[in-house]
Amino acid sequence: MEFTDIIYKVFIKDGSWLTILNGLRVTVEISALSLLFGTLLGAIICYFRVGKITLLKMIAKAYIAIIRGSPVLMLLMLLFYGVFAKTGLSPIFVAVITFSLHTAAHVAELLRSSLMALDKGQAEAARTLGFSAFQTFKLITFPQIIRIAKPVYTSTAINLIQWTSVVGYVTITDLTRVINNTASRTMQPMITIIGGMLIYLLISYITYRLFDLSDRKQKTNSGE
Repeated sequence: MEFTDIIYKVFIKDGSWLTILNGLRVTVEISALSLLFGTLLGAIICYFRVGKITLLKMIAKAYIAIIRGSPVLMLLMLLFYGVFAKTGLSPIFVAVITFSLHTAAHVAELLRSSLMALDKGQAEAARTLGFSAFQTFKLITFPQIIRIAKPVYTSTAINLIQWTSVVGYVTITDLTRVINNTASRTMQPMITIIGGMLIYLLISYITYRLFDLSDRKQKTNSGE
């Protein structure tokens, strides 16, 4: 069988490409929602982590340590087969909750590290000049946190896409599960898996480029 025939059999014949696209859609959907909610939750946890309320600091610190130290697959299975087993929630919804919680722990620590790396003298100088606490955070602190955290945040987003490849364990037909099913059906595991890896690489590259373009736009607007 010629190589082109194998490609046709694996990725096109009998609507295989539609199945792959649907799996890709599920992967992107879970990744995007988890990144959004995980970032928002991570910011809240970071606020508690660096705050002055001892109890909240301890809870935030424990959350970050436990979630970052636990395999995301185990967390997914715990929530799906344990915590939400009898709630009737859809597997995709549980997956979004899982990866949001997991991402939040990484984002919270990333934001805390970025905050600790700031030059506190600039904020103090702004307050001396009459800036309110909110104005100081908006104009001085927040832009610097974004600048410091952005490279690692980009990596976190790309890692999240890779982490979602385990959702097949809770009956979700994502890109990885579609690739696995296609490999079994066509008896062409090497070609199919390589194709799946290339798709993941493409998603990662697009994600990286989106962050890179936003960074360039920000530099252009600031006149750098």
